[in-house]
Amino acid sequence: MASSKRRGGGVAGGDKKDLFHVVHKVPAGDSPYVIAKHLQLVEKQPDMAIVWFWKAINSGDRVDSALKDMAVVMKQQDRSQEAIEAIRSFRHLCSKQAQESLDNLLIDLYKKCGKVEEQIELLKQKLKMIYLGEAFDGKATKKARSHGKKFQVSIQQETSRILGNLGWAYVQQNNFEAAELVYRKAQTIEPDANRACNLGLCLIKQGRHEEARQALEDVRLRRIYGSEDEKVVARAEQLLRELNPLKCVSSPFEVGLGVHEEIMGKLDLVMNEWTPFRSRRLPVFEEIATFRDQMAC
Repeated sequence: MASSKRRGGGVAGGDKKDLFHVVHKVPAGDSPYVIAKHLQLVEKQPDMAIVWFWKAINSGDRVDSALKDMAVVMKQQDRSQEAIEAIRSFRHLCSKQAQESLDNLLIDLYKKCGKVEEQIELLKQKLKMIYLGEAFDGKATKKARSHGKKFQVSIQQETSRILGNLGWAYVQQNNFEAAELVYRKAQTIEPDANRACNLGLCLIKQGRHEEARQALEDVRLRRIYGSEDEKVVARAEQLLRELNPLKCVSSPFEVGLGVHEEIMGKLDLVMNEWTPFRSRRLPVFEEIATFRDQMAC
């Protein structure tokens, strides 16, 4: 690959070359990482891009970006297990600032590979970091990027998002009781229509149709954030059609908490070990710590 091609197709002039890099969203230069990005984004050669990302990592060239970008390309190539191994093996070479995004990428890779237990464990670790005040560098918000746009994310939003992901991981295990509890906590922090649908699904699977109806009606009647999405509303309506009032059962909160003891224990795995650090935790976890008492009321 000719360097002139990477620098703008052989067109003379700094302005032309700068425009090329802006249009194709590739960095300038001739380093291994630059070559890898050119192969990935311009020449559309993912396998060769992976080779050059490896070279960038081994040579210490923009290791944070090289490892993350390589893992993304591997995921796109259905090589998610390789991506997981790469992150596990080389994340120690990355900066502290890159670790959170590597965790997020690992969670996506675990989903892709169906590694639910690993996903649950990592989500619990992320909740623990929030609890200890170690997430967001101890700040209440952080900058995030999605589809090329930057925006602010609060600790509450991040906690609710992680709890939602944890709830869905429990759903994948058919552990609907645990998923219900996690979704309920996520909804008390930041109500969301999609999570309301997932909560409704968990309640349906437990035969608690009247409670499910209440959760799903909030979405159908657009009473909750996110219900402006027609696909989410359609899902709520579909779940409502599946309800059979003849098979409703009483809520376990009405007949006692015994059936929830095991589930509360699972949620305590996320919380109990943090008790010695009570003075350092964030306000949102003061609510989580009293969740068991609330359930008993």
